[in-house]
Amino acid sequence: MIITYYGSEFVKLQTGDTVLAFNPIAKESSFKSYKFGADIALVSMNNPDFNGVDNLTYKDKKPFIVSGPGEYEKNTVFIKGFLTKVIYKEKSYINTIYLVKFDNIKICHLGVLNNINQLTNDIKEEINEIDILFAPIGGGDMLNQDEMNRISVSLGARVIIPIYYNTSSKKDIDTLIKEIGNGVSVVEKLTIKKSDFLNKEGEVFILTTPCL
Repeated sequence: MIITYYGSEFVKLQTGDTVLAFNPIAKESSFKSYKFGADIALVSMNNPDFNGVDNLTYKDKKPFIVSGPGEYEKNTVFIKGFLTKVIYKEKSYINTIYLVKFDNIKICHLGVLNNINQLTNDIKEEINEIDILFAPIGGGDMLNQDEMNRISVSLGARVIIPIYYNTSSKKDIDTLIKEIGNGVSVVEKLTIKKSDFLNKEGEVFILTTPCL
């Protein structure tokens, strides 16, 4: 699996010819948008910062869109969405946390979660012992560093990838590394397979955005 981060919460996962995308950025967003073809698009919140599914139709690919809680299956990819309610830019929204099984790897994307109490015990019971956690950090509208750590421990995450935080700036990346502490890897893309998770426990990877 190859993982690429495009800013905000926009993440691309690719195995072979199959492409998944979380929270694509719309043209109306203040974040830079990117266009490529995807087989499955997952949207956590109906806001231009996260719902740009039009940008994922390209050439012969038109995505199967998942945009809320429920259970889904497409191309041997299993998806379950969990409803939470959050405040983003001073407005109330429905946010969906996604649990995805893709390429035999168990992935959790927290969406725009900014209240640790929204991650209820019922949700934790279903999302546990995950391979990859995509966690929005930065404080304010997102989790802070301590909350990210607490969630990753409670979910048994083997690999944590911070999102939303500005990783297009070397200065901000250096600040993030200092906040997290030892054991942080900075990569342009993360290439990883199921067997790589056997010896990992809470390892953090910072993925730089293409404009860095």
